[in-house]
Amino acid sequence: MPTTRTPSLKHALSSALAKLALAMITSLALSACEHSDTSTGLKVDDVTKDPSGWPRTLMTSKGPVTLDAPPKRIVSTSVTMTGTLLAIKAPVIASGGTVANTSVADRNGFMRQWSDIADKQNLVSLYQREPDAEAIVAQHPDLILISATGGDSARKLYDQLKSIAPTAIIRYDNKSWMQLATLLGDFLGKEDNAKSVITEFESKVQHFRETVTLPAQPTTAMVYYADGTGANIWTDKSAQGRLLKALGFSLAILPESVKGDISMGKRSDIVIATGERLPDAVTGNTLLLFSAEKEQEKKVKSNSYLKDIPAVQQDAVYAVGNDTFRMDYYSASNLIDRLSRLFKEKHANASL
Repeated sequence: MPTTRTPSLKHALSSALAKLALAMITSLALSACEHSDTSTGLKVDDVTKDPSGWPRTLMTSKGPVTLDAPPKRIVSTSVTMTGTLLAIKAPVIASGGTVANTSVADRNGFMRQWSDIADKQNLVSLYQREPDAEAIVAQHPDLILISATGGDSARKLYDQLKSIAPTAIIRYDNKSWMQLATLLGDFLGKEDNAKSVITEFESKVQHFRETVTLPAQPTTAMVYYADGTGANIWTDKSAQGRLLKALGFSLAILPESVKGDISMGKRSDIVIATGERLPDAVTGNTLLLFSAEKEQEKKVKSNSYLKDIPAVQQDAVYAVGNDTFRMDYYSASNLIDRLSRLFKEKHANASL
């Protein structure tokens, strides 16, 4: 078991490193954001508010969206954004969903990491995947939120919906969940809630760094293909990679030959590795399998391409949960809890 640490220079350094790593997550440059109203100098994602608190205006890629008072009936057309809305206790009443009844989604198409919270709040399931304008309008929203990109974007309905209620298009793929929580908190009047949930999460990160003995470093983090032909390797630009670094992990360096095989457009968060290139990409002494449960560990270890990689040779392959494909407050917290239990238990057993 990890020993209890007393305050020391080492503790102070650990705390400083954790804060620095978290700062890297929360201050990720939003270089991909579009510039908007040049007459006011506001950029996309800027929030301004009256000194009294209201009204508040969010600059979007479609122009400013103003709320005269705190919204009471928010409809989220993005299942990814919905998790963050729930985390900051925003009054979201209905949400679009993804494919229902899968390893990552419940019967409503809601993400399993916050499914129970959605049930308690009687969150209405609008549709699965294909946006439905009539279902949205039927909820009588006073604010509609649309994701700018991604498979859960209802952007094509913007012109229809903007006449029903204030409608804001928000991009989440270039933000950590903490950045998104801060933005939504500022716009919706839930800034205190956003700060609170971020502070709570930062405490979890700090506690992990102080109490958990990490496995052998460096670490390769990836999503393994079900057919065994390859994997998506998370880079340090990904939400998963940034969180691991905040927790004290170091990411294994990818060879230049593998880096050249980047897929899915110009994404910098993943590198794809298939076939004979796969073992060249998996260089870490520890291998973390994202979007996977324990049975996936055996499949990786039995892959003939991977039999000689360090992590397999050292029996250091760990699945970290199906809900880790997207990082919101709930999935990120679940990941920390799993890693904490996993490595505390492993090192406790090793000391017996």
